[in-house]
Amino acid sequence: MRTLTVEELALRIERIERAIAAAADRAGRDPGEVRLVAVTKGVDRRTIDLAYRLGLRIFGENRVQEAMQKFASEPLPPDASLHLIGHLQSNKVRTAVRLFTMIHSVDRSALVTELERRAAQLGRRVPILVQVNVSREPQKHGCAPEEAAELVQHALASSHLELRGLMTIAPLTTDEEELRATFRGLRRLRDELRDRFGIALPELSMGMTNDFEIAIEEGATLVRIGRALFGD
Repeated sequence: MRTLTVEELALRIERIERAIAAAADRAGRDPGEVRLVAVTKGVDRRTIDLAYRLGLRIFGENRVQEAMQKFASEPLPPDASLHLIGHLQSNKVRTAVRLFTMIHSVDRSALVTELERRAAQLGRRVPILVQVNVSREPQKHGCAPEEAAELVQHALASSHLELRGLMTIAPLTTDEEELRATFRGLRRLRDELRDRFGIALPELSMGMTNDFEIAIEEGATLVRIGRALFGD
């Protein structure tokens, strides 16, 4: 990956923030409801620190091991947060609970159990999102939509986990209606679960570089953007 100059990165951030605000405006939403998660997979710590100095405050990593190399010995400043957005293996939970502010990719009951156990050992309450495979693609992680209620119930019974909402990954397609259907499906599922369990579930983590504007129009509160910020 080519090293970005301050000017280049500042321009990219400005463009994305403008696009976020415009998408929110089209949907009649407050742009302040939508937060940018800067996906730093493959991005070096120097560039991450530069992004922080330019105003970004939420960073997302796909792999626990890579995040450890970047942040274990030198954590982000206290006003920044680190989110795990990639698949979490059970044998990495202990490290993940220590390292990440929020975990987006909770997709199975055994993982809820292990997260609760490790969080209890640390005496901390960990914010999580349930990952749902709305599009039912076999190659994607995430529980099936009909399994989400059971996972939500399990998370709500876990005293050291704070369930904040849902996450999904849309199909890799240029078909706008297919994308909208995925994002709308997650929002509707969230609404159903909210009514069923009487909880807020304020967060919808959905939308990436290719489709974040559509995701915002359909209700996203967290958009995960890497390539448009940092390049391939």
